[in-house]
Amino acid sequence: MAHTDLAAVGEVRHALREFLRYRWSTEPAQVAELLLSELVTNALIHTGRGAVVTVSVAPARLRVEVRDFVSGLPLSYVPNADDGTHGRGLLLVRSLADAWGVSAHAPGKVVWFELDGERP
Repeated sequence: MAHTDLAAVGEVRHALREFLRYRWSTEPAQVAELLLSELVTNALIHTGRGAVVTVSVAPARLRVEVRDFVSGLPLSYVPNADDGTHGRGLLLVRSLADAWGVSAHAPGKVVWFELDGERP
């Protein structure tokens, strides 16, 4: 993905939708699309160096990883009412994912989430 090309967010979301179409049930797939778009947007805006997306599907679990190439873990942020839409990406991940986390990798980090669900 280009480092500041936010059109890539829609492209990667579409790619995930097509990948999961016959592999995963509809509701968790839609949540995965939303959370993926949040993480990719964060990576593109806050690192400016692009991102790599990895998706793994197991019988009852979906794992999505977004790797960027800038050291440092994401800061916890609690938006106030005047912030518009800023700062809600990780809050969405935290509230909708069954598990999530951040792992440091040289260079950069991986922000990941997992969803429980069923294959169709």
